[in-house]
Amino acid sequence: MTRVFSGIKPTGHLTLGNYLGAVRQWVERDQHRADALFCVVDLHALTVEHDPARVRRLSRQAATLLLAAGLDPERCTVFVQSHVDEHARLSYLLECVATDGEMRRMIQYKEKSVKERERGGSVRLSLLTYPVLMAADILAYRTDEVPVGEDQTQHVELTRDLAERFNQRYGPAFVVPRATPPPVGARVMDLQEPGAKMGKSHESGAGIVYLLDEPEVVRRKVMRAVTDSGREVRHDRERMPGVTNLLEILAGCTGADPEKLAGEYASYGALKKDTAEAVEEVLRPVRERHAALVADGGEVDAVLRRGAERARAMARPVVDEAYRAVGLLPA
Repeated sequence: MTRVFSGIKPTGHLTLGNYLGAVRQWVERDQHRADALFCVVDLHALTVEHDPARVRRLSRQAATLLLAAGLDPERCTVFVQSHVDEHARLSYLLECVATDGEMRRMIQYKEKSVKERERGGSVRLSLLTYPVLMAADILAYRTDEVPVGEDQTQHVELTRDLAERFNQRYGPAFVVPRATPPPVGARVMDLQEPGAKMGKSHESGAGIVYLLDEPEVVRRKVMRAVTDSGREVRHDRERMPGVTNLLEILAGCTGADPEKLAGEYASYGALKKDTAEAVEEVLRPVRERHAALVADGGEVDAVLRRGAERARAMARPVVDEAYRAVGLLPA
């Protein structure tokens, strides 16, 4: 059976972009067709300055929202990265086959290190090396497929390179995974900056719809979304990014085609109204299930404990084999 691994980083509250771009595919497709693992990658949240209490809080919230969105722990494995030691164990071995040049070519390192220096902070070594930890996350489970967006494909390519290099030097310890992009049209942009992805760690939340936003907040954000000059409603990402973003959000929520939807609207106001209602309808059951899970605090803990046990049982033989392959004495 195909094995799928994907993770979500607890650096901010999960957004509509996370849901339409990734989580819904995990729920509706991946957990049913594959041996699937979904991980809250909390170690990745430590690469920049952070509040420990906030990381813990967001890690629990992310896990709870994944379950609220419909991940079924009877069908897939849901766990927290730091609960499985094999991720960190394997990361060091992979650092020993990665090169400094590979790390410094990573686009996200270049972007984040510049931002960190601009605000007067020092760049942590972990920001440079975290793509190797990401590779360990994937390779520890002999993963076949990694559902990722466009901004993460470079990391999957690095993972493939490290797996092939390790296998050539020390023997066939790892499966070489492949990236599987999300469906066309799953990209959700910021409502106030339609040229930028709707990211959970953006400084201003005005253009971001969070999964736990109340209905009136969702409606206000969508109704205030930036549109384009003129009155025409047309799906054109280059010339009309604001309107196109609304069309693609509406299409993502309803399953319709954004090109066809454009022909149904004569005004931006009507498009915004329908988009707001569609987003509210998509998020309502997620919020309700999240509230129920929070009320029963022990259920999420039990799921994460069982998930970590299952993940550990899969990863430990793989990592132990890699340790033997590189010449380390068995414990």
